[in-house]
Amino acid sequence: MSAAKFPPHTSAPGVAHEAQAGAEACRDLEALAGAFLTPGRAAVRLAILGAAVVVAAAAGCVFGGVHISLLRALTDPAGTDHAILFDARLPRVLMGIAVGAILASVGAALQALVRNPLAEGGILGISGGGALGAIVAMIVFSQTRFADETVPLAAFAMALGATLAVYRLALVEGQLEPFTLLLVGVIFNAFWGAAIMIVNSVVNFYYAHSILFWLIGSLEAPSYREVAIVSALGLAGFAVLMTRARDMNLLSLGDESAAELGVELHAVRRAIFLATSVMIGAAVSVSGIISFVGLIVPHVLRLAFGADHRLLLPASLLGGAAFMVIADLVARSAIAPAELPVGAITALCGGPFFIYMLRREGRRPLVS
Repeated sequence: MSAAKFPPHTSAPGVAHEAQAGAEACRDLEALAGAFLTPGRAAVRLAILGAAVVVAAAAGCVFGGVHISLLRALTDPAGTDHAILFDARLPRVLMGIAVGAILASVGAALQALVRNPLAEGGILGISGGGALGAIVAMIVFSQTRFADETVPLAAFAMALGATLAVYRLALVEGQLEPFTLLLVGVIFNAFWGAAIMIVNSVVNFYYAHSILFWLIGSLEAPSYREVAIVSALGLAGFAVLMTRARDMNLLSLGDESAAELGVELHAVRRAIFLATSVMIGAAVSVSGIISFVGLIVPHVLRLAFGADHRLLLPASLLGGAAFMVIADLVARSAIAPAELPVGAITALCGGPFFIYMLRREGRRPLVS
């Protein structure tokens, strides 16, 4: 029998097909980044976002229901300006930076994990689960010395459970369906809201007021200790996400292509689930449910800087921090001396943005 004839540089048709698929995957990955990422380009873009955070923080410290002078606040420790700045505004601005950074970077990670630009902790019902856990822990352990530790732990546990449940229920024949994911998130949000309302109906007025705080989202009256705890948990989770930035790039090509390029899918998903659940639990335990930050910020930055998560994740961290501080400033100033919940401000921005994204993504495949 004569030997089969193949092209000079291949030994079988399957090899040629694999080579072509690998080349296409590499081209897709380069297109994903939008441009070759260099340290110089990344540094410039992150420096611009860092400056935006500084400007937003300065505005948040100076402006509000009462205008203060930074010079008097820094030079007169006994003055009113000093008390307003260091006792009220500075911890609130720092908490806004921490919470905004957490929510935006979590949104970017979840969107890569499920390959859906509409994914976000609040929309998928993860924040609602964390809020329910925090509320139950607050009520049960409020009279014990373990209250400060159990609230964030309960929020993390419920956020993790909600993440896993939403992901599992959105699988259709082993494949993650993007719009099924959104539908499951809507159902979970309704369920968590109903559960919180049931709890609210059986507690006293003091707890009812605190529950309302968790439902609408607020950065009111944080302490420096709370800021430190939330920041530490957020940075720990973010460090884990950054170690998976390259894997997130490859996940955008699809599970099969990512696996062929060396991604351990189960390990990556487990790491992202745990990290995002810790981060959401930390944020929700002090701010309540603040939605749409993780939708708006990563999408805008993806359009501006490309989809390479080595840049997108830290950019979302900084962009989310600036966005949250500005949103909280609007909440404090819009109807001063009264105050709006910051969750209402982000929802007013995010609702129309979500509708736009839903219509935009519904007209074409999410992954080509």
